[in-house]
Amino acid sequence: MTLVLPPRLTASAEAVRDAARRRGLRTVQLPTFAVPDGLRAAHVHAGPGFADAVASTLGIALLQAPADWLARLPRAFTRRQIDALSLQEAYALRRPAFVKSPNDKGIRALVYTDGSRLPGPDEVDPRTPVLVSDVVEFTDEYRLHLLDGAVHTGSRYAEGGRLSLGPLPDGAAAFAAELLAECGSTLPSAVVVDVGRVGGRWAVIEANAAWASGVYAADPDRALDVVLRAAAPAGELTARDRPFVRTPEAGTTAAV
Repeated sequence: MTLVLPPRLTASAEAVRDAARRRGLRTVQLPTFAVPDGLRAAHVHAGPGFADAVASTLGIALLQAPADWLARLPRAFTRRQIDALSLQEAYALRRPAFVKSPNDKGIRALVYTDGSRLPGPDEVDPRTPVLVSDVVEFTDEYRLHLLDGAVHTGSRYAEGGRLSLGPLPDGAAAFAAELLAECGSTLPSAVVVDVGRVGGRWAVIEANAAWASGVYAADPDRALDVVLRAAAPAGELTARDRPFVRTPEAGTTAAV
């Protein structure tokens, strides 16, 4: 099997690459977004732009959470109001809100004082989906690599809004187990979910595609397990994961 990587690698991506090589996988780092003639590969680990560019050519299905997944979670798991809107609808905001793109980086993830501060239609298509959230402060934040309805590996990545790597506490894993027990069917079999604490209570921060997520201090070999499932040959898709395949045109999910 071959794992395709983008032109530039972060330290995290290098850790995944090294884990793949230890496992006996071939790794290919492409110099551009163009797929060379004759290249055959089963997996990709990269950001959305590169992954979209190569996945369709190589027949790789990219799994991700639905764009409105966070907004549909019960309030007990988010601890805040979250709405899935179009950018056009978000222009009407007249209060501070945290706004981000669900699965891409099209909208910079920031607290915007109101809708007038969002990128205009000359920069971003007004139909672009965004998540609009109440402004909260997470005291500590953790990344969970989930596989087949369980936490496969994970780590702390921030404290007080600053990068801070560390182990995954039992409380984060227990909260994830509660989330998966109630809402696991709303996620693909391989995905990344970030959680943290707000006022001492656990809350979901967001879901991310495993094929595009950094591993921080998690076990890279176990994170690789999740990456390989999350970006695998389309012919190997299970019925369970079929609804979670990313469509590059909109960065959304749809059955294939």
